[in-house]
Amino acid sequence: MTCAPVKSKNDGPLVPGQLTCEYLENPSVVDHSQPRLSWINIAREDLRGQTQTAWQVRVASSKKLLEEPDLWDSDKQLSMQSTRVKYRGKTLESRQECCWQVRVWDRDGVVSEWSDPASWRMGLLNPDDWKAEWIGAPWQGEEELPIPESRTMIPDYKGPPAPLLRKPFHVEKEVESAVVFVSGLGYFELWLNGEKVGDDVLVPNQTNYGKRSELVDGFISLPDEFREYKVMYLAYDVKDQLISGENALGGILGNGFYNPASAWTVGYGTPRFLCQLHITYTDGTEEVVVSDDSWKASRSPILMNMVYYGENYDARMEQPGWSAAEFDDTGWEAVSLREAPYGTLMAHTAYPDRVTEELEPVSIEKMGEGHYKVDFGVEISGWVRLNEVEGPEGHTITITPNANLYSGKNVYTFKGEGPESYAPRFNWFVFSGVEVSNWPGELKPEHLTAEAVNTYIEPTANFETSNELFNEINKIWRRSQMDNMHGGLASDCPHRERSGYTGDGQIACNTVLHNFDAKNFYQKWIGDMRGAQIMETGYVPNGAPWQPSCGGGPAWGAAICVMPWEYYVQYGSGDMLEDNYEGMKGYVRYMLSWTGEDGITLSKRTDKNGKWLKWFNLGDWLPPGELIPDALVHTFILWYCADITGRTASALGIEDEAEEYRILADRTKKAFSRRFYNEKAGSYGDAGGNILALKMGIPEEQYERVVAALKAGLETSGGHLDTGILGTRFFFEVLAEHGLNQEAYEAMNKRTEPSYGHWIELGSTTSRENWNENGSHNHPMFGGGLVWFYRNLAGMQADPQQPGYRHIIFKPQAVKELDYVTYTNNTPYGEGGITWRNQEGVFLMDITVPVSSFATVHVPAKDPSQITEGGVATDQAKGVTFKEMKDGYALFKVESGSYQFRVSE
Repeated sequence: MTCAPVKSKNDGPLVPGQLTCEYLENPSVVDHSQPRLSWINIAREDLRGQTQTAWQVRVASSKKLLEEPDLWDSDKQLSMQSTRVKYRGKTLESRQECCWQVRVWDRDGVVSEWSDPASWRMGLLNPDDWKAEWIGAPWQGEEELPIPESRTMIPDYKGPPAPLLRKPFHVEKEVESAVVFVSGLGYFELWLNGEKVGDDVLVPNQTNYGKRSELVDGFISLPDEFREYKVMYLAYDVKDQLISGENALGGILGNGFYNPASAWTVGYGTPRFLCQLHITYTDGTEEVVVSDDSWKASRSPILMNMVYYGENYDARMEQPGWSAAEFDDTGWEAVSLREAPYGTLMAHTAYPDRVTEELEPVSIEKMGEGHYKVDFGVEISGWVRLNEVEGPEGHTITITPNANLYSGKNVYTFKGEGPESYAPRFNWFVFSGVEVSNWPGELKPEHLTAEAVNTYIEPTANFETSNELFNEINKIWRRSQMDNMHGGLASDCPHRERSGYTGDGQIACNTVLHNFDAKNFYQKWIGDMRGAQIMETGYVPNGAPWQPSCGGGPAWGAAICVMPWEYYVQYGSGDMLEDNYEGMKGYVRYMLSWTGEDGITLSKRTDKNGKWLKWFNLGDWLPPGELIPDALVHTFILWYCADITGRTASALGIEDEAEEYRILADRTKKAFSRRFYNEKAGSYGDAGGNILALKMGIPEEQYERVVAALKAGLETSGGHLDTGILGTRFFFEVLAEHGLNQEAYEAMNKRTEPSYGHWIELGSTTSRENWNENGSHNHPMFGGGLVWFYRNLAGMQADPQQPGYRHIIFKPQAVKELDYVTYTNNTPYGEGGITWRNQEGVFLMDITVPVSSFATVHVPAKDPSQITEGGVATDQAKGVTFKEMKDGYALFKVESGSYQFRVSE
């Protein structure tokens, strides 16, 4: 890119920084015609009440033109907006390089310096821009590998070796720029002049690549009539890798999910590659190198690569320098042209997978001659790298991961010509340790490195308490969540199924939003869900991209309503609601197709043979005891989706439709109460019945009895939770919001089954699928309940009426057992957070409100006279306004800045 940042000289009241385009820093490829720009303003630490009052953006085709921008000068805009500012300049062309800056005016009208420059590049915007052809190995046809008969069966034949592809070309003149646009399915690596291009792995991100006629015959049968099919392409700046004279491009192809040979899913075809290199010379001329039938192919040392089964590598088959210009490829074969995937080519404006962590062995135990157990301490998804190891020619070792469910094996055969290094390329394994068999000589710690691999996502939050159990619970869930992020989606488990379950996704979503910068991640994955919707019926599948073994029910497809709304509340992105509003309406329409005249919803969807199929119709899932009735859950989901869709319509200014959905939600709530309230017991039932009823809202005359029944149910369960994944999502928050926060604390603090703490007692470093030992030991779905940590216990919430933390609500629900709790997160306006401390006779509350935000602060006190801020009475504190006493709290309005409230007995 042309816009290298320079050191800022900005020392004014506000400093704009952290510039992003489409939620990415300097994205290498964008195909949105009007890219959305964001920045964060930082004020001096001693300033309160600072806010942006205006902004100006300028965009140019190069850094040197920014002073007089040739693409867009917005002029001064009187606005507080600093997120998702839409580009409104000249029409952008394919491959357009864009450099941009912003400056802002503060509350006093003082203008900042211009920010450091940032950049983005436009992709290939028109189908005709693509001159490249899809190519593949000549020893393969078009058809994907056959699917085994069962999901537990491992096929004997796992396909031929991964193909190497290459193309030599000549560069004669001085190069001004060189950008390559590239994709490969299922996975690819791009090489140029003997070196890998970029640090991405397992690219491109996973999508519904195209049509699959077998879907109608799948275990969970669906028509292949999705809203959208797409294939993502990446772009790399390769100017610095080019040399004068002879050059060579190379590619390696992996099967990925395009050719998986697993009964968990259905493939699309054999691997294929698309590459288009644009070289612009300083004299203004241009050359384009494309994939076509002039490329050559050869078999690689990767004898087997299957995303469900592992990788076999024979170093004796390496061809040193295979992607260098001087390599002799006379023994290689001509490639075959491949059919273009059905999916539309779309820019990979999304983070890819990367190596995100490296772990050294914690211990190595020798089990026998050449047989070792290696412990890396925590469970990751990724692979083991061999570092400068030696073995005889043809000597083969096997690395077997120790996850409780199968995730494949890694087999390596030595070349035998000196130190060798290696890591897998086109799959990942799940392990906290591995067994190594047939190792030559003594295995030493420096021989192995475990590399964690996941879609890049930045942890932006810090949660910590004086209770180490709570810290550890949050920690193991975060690791499990990251272990399950691959290909721009979140899977249920990273080993057995590897599928983007929509139900697991919507239940864990709010917790993800409170821990990570997930803007770009969910922009992509929610788009996959929207794209997987069946337009005729409005149905949203149990997984996206769709894999025909994803079981679920109405709560799964509800992701199309729940996740965009929670995203909007967290980030304030109205375009997320705009993009998904029709999808929300469609899903409510689908739910109503299963709703009777009595207002009760019960999905009874059948399989391809006309028989009721459990995996279309789940209610809640995996409680420690009995499940609550499916109809109760399905009716709740109709209410939940109707309520969210109505809120969405209102946020978009479509008030007539908002009223329709409010009426539907209210009608559903009343039907729910009529059907499921047990007048004699004063209860909607344990195991989540009362939880969902209170979340929905119940008639006033039932309230005291239902809360009492909920409390009695807790006593019966020994203070443990008794809920499945949906009930657990709301369990702790509902308790806290209905006078039972102490009970929520005690349930979270358990170490016996069922509880999060029990997993830790069992030695888990990741969260699990079940409260007991069954199933997957790496499942993030129960993490949905942990939002209580941040929103209730710490007490920091976004206000849906002024979303994205424009207005922050601080309301800690402190418990006497804790000395302190802290929670901070990087909001769209900068870092916000709260720390509270219980000290003898004193309660302290430190809060931070970012620039352009304000907050309502609930300080637990009996009287405002008990409270000081910054060492002075609150009526003397700058930026602090007392509002009222309410429910045991003194409420203050505060402006941006840092504050310390002190409550003395």
